[in-house]
Amino acid sequence: MSLCSGYFSMVSSVVLLTFLALFDASARAHVHHSTFVIESTPITRLCQTHSRVIVNGEFPGPTLYVHNGDSVRVKTINKSNYNATIHWHGVRQIRTAWADGAGYITQCPIQAGVKYTYKFRIIAQEGTLWWHAHVSWLRATVHGAIVIYPKKGSSYPFPQPYSEFPIVLGEWWNKDPEAVERLLIQTGSAPNISDAFLINGQPGDLYSCSKSGTTKISVQRGKMYLLRIVNAAVNNHLFFKIASHNFTVVALDACYTKPYTTDIMLITPGQTADVLLTANQAIAKYYIVANVYTTQSIGFFDNTTTTAILSYVGSHSSTTPSLPQFPTYNDTATVTKFNKGLRSLASKEHPIEVPQNIDEKLLITIGLGLFPCRTNVTTNCQGPNNTRVTASMNNVSFVLPDIAILQAYYFGINGVFTTDFPSNPPIVFNYTSDNIPRSLWSPITGTKVKVLNYNATVQVVFQATNIFQPDDHPMHIHGYDFYVVGEGFGNYNARTDPLTFNLVDPPERNTVGVPVGGWTAIRFKADNPGVWFVHCHFDDHLTWGLNMVFVVKNGNGNLASLEKPPPKLPKC
Repeated sequence: MSLCSGYFSMVSSVVLLTFLALFDASARAHVHHSTFVIESTPITRLCQTHSRVIVNGEFPGPTLYVHNGDSVRVKTINKSNYNATIHWHGVRQIRTAWADGAGYITQCPIQAGVKYTYKFRIIAQEGTLWWHAHVSWLRATVHGAIVIYPKKGSSYPFPQPYSEFPIVLGEWWNKDPEAVERLLIQTGSAPNISDAFLINGQPGDLYSCSKSGTTKISVQRGKMYLLRIVNAAVNNHLFFKIASHNFTVVALDACYTKPYTTDIMLITPGQTADVLLTANQAIAKYYIVANVYTTQSIGFFDNTTTTAILSYVGSHSSTTPSLPQFPTYNDTATVTKFNKGLRSLASKEHPIEVPQNIDEKLLITIGLGLFPCRTNVTTNCQGPNNTRVTASMNNVSFVLPDIAILQAYYFGINGVFTTDFPSNPPIVFNYTSDNIPRSLWSPITGTKVKVLNYNATVQVVFQATNIFQPDDHPMHIHGYDFYVVGEGFGNYNARTDPLTFNLVDPPERNTVGVPVGGWTAIRFKADNPGVWFVHCHFDDHLTWGLNMVFVVKNGNGNLASLEKPPPKLPKC
């Protein structure tokens, strides 16, 4: 059996339904139970103690350890003062969109003082995923890893590591992240930049008052280790490097890859990577380092560096770790080289099938913009020239509804959303020009969805724009893995660029970084009925409206249809 969406695109509908029926009958024997308590807890970082919302008193939150084929039950108790949800980032949620955890998309939030149990299955997925809050900016501190082992009796498609370590990259503000978002909304301007980056919740040696808490990973010389890396940062891509060591990428977003050896990796917010590290250097200490990749100007981003320590058994306690040499913060050439080296495993044991004939082709512009202010009140118009910063997809800035779209769709509640999200930009222009007319800078607002037929093959080209300010956008699709078949700079050319697509072994992901001033093409099969959020994984861009929704219709029969809603679904 293959993994990720390749499995579902490969088999016929009859075989898929048979598989799901057999899975439903067998999964009950393997149920994983957890309890998440969401509550405010004092945390000390950067010489200051603040109350932050975390899970089970842990930061990052607890790692879920499950096997491919398990059923999962997570009792979630909200003891915080905020509405909350938990999104199981990258879990396919086959027929269980109700458990996806996207606030106001698939569920109403769990209100303060309320509890709710998420129930879902792990179907044909192995590797590292993660979970995080999906209401406002709570995910800055409400997040943790998900480790999915192969089914019992199965093995990895790479050598068995001696041991493994989760590495969760994060971002820290001295101000409450919820207050940072509120200020962004109130002023209409860019958010305050973060004060630190984190590795497993700790800033590391290069920050004030942080040395004693620095994350340390102990290794034995000659042994091989599996590092499970998650980028849980809120608004930043991160370079990742280990001094004097290479490592080998073997999976991305819980999809196996051909082994790719490198000494540096780019990981966008929302992405995960499994890498093999062999401890083959001199017995000493070495810094594990993460810092920003961005095309913004100095002063507009957090230009600090987080560190952990890779400590060889037998190294002296007084040894000073060595730092790796890093590329410059805006080294797009290094990012492009890394991305172009990634390939799906595509082996006999793990076959894939990239959609060749496409039913639905979408060209979606993504970018920022500015809303003009039409009042004399300037306190909420602190963007450039008394404007408000916004963001959009195909000129539509998404507005969250008051009730969940999935509930409105399932129960036939009118007036919550419209089905007219455009499949192409409403106006064709030079998307990556440095001189885009100001008349194109202001999108419309709306809660628009795109409806897809069950089993439709879909191609989406995300086209970045240079409106107001160019940026690299990490785009995430809930409920699906997709093949990244191509990318490039400038404007996408529908006639010539498809000739360069990799339709043989493209990497498979659930989150992809779209190059600044460029485009990324993805393909997938709409084999999972439900309502699925599509959004930029920069939370400031999400707040501004760089989102849309796919509604995938039911197929034929119960096993190709969305399950009924759970009996105690949270109410708005």
